[in-house]
Amino acid sequence: MTASVHDLDDPRRAAIVRQARLHFISEGYASTRMEPIARESGVSTATLYAFFDSKAALFAAVIEDASEDFSRRMAAVKTCEGAPRERLTGFLGAYAEFMSDPFVHSVFRLVLAERPRFEAVARSFFERGKHDFGAVLIAALVEMNAAGQIEAAKPSWAAGQLMGMVEHPVFFVPLVTGDEVTAARPPRQIAEDAVETFLARYGV
Repeated sequence: MTASVHDLDDPRRAAIVRQARLHFISEGYASTRMEPIARESGVSTATLYAFFDSKAALFAAVIEDASEDFSRRMAAVKTCEGAPRERLTGFLGAYAEFMSDPFVHSVFRLVLAERPRFEAVARSFFERGKHDFGAVLIAALVEMNAAGQIEAAKPSWAAGQLMGMVEHPVFFVPLVTGDEVTAARPPRQIAEDAVETFLARYGV
């Protein structure tokens, strides 16, 4: 059976979104044109517009697809059972490697740059990231707190502090400098150091 333009699993749609992502990241929204995207995706311009009736609709699909990609990559990052140091180091190490990825930086730059034009898309993107990453860590800290393994009166604040120790060197600095300035320590080492600092403050 021939795939419909309404089929989200249609390989033509995936090819269009994949090529559009490259164009939006490298050229920005205003300079991106639909015709080259169609050509590089192996479809006609008419087919592209059958899937996405405007460049704005295509941009929204690109950001949604990036969010799905990020969620899949972090889906396996759960805090395992065991002592706080092992649980937190496992989660934070994976998070540090994810947030240090230059491709992740490029998607965030794109969303930030186009936020005035696509405020609802940007808000949804950031809210989903907060749920996928922060909620998992907060839940783990609540468990550890209840078990008497840490003393954190405000687990959400503690989670923000822990993630912030990783985000500053591996995400915010490269984000601002265009990846020209990167941390001297590898992501996993940054995560381990952050956990040590965290446990010095909240450990029992």
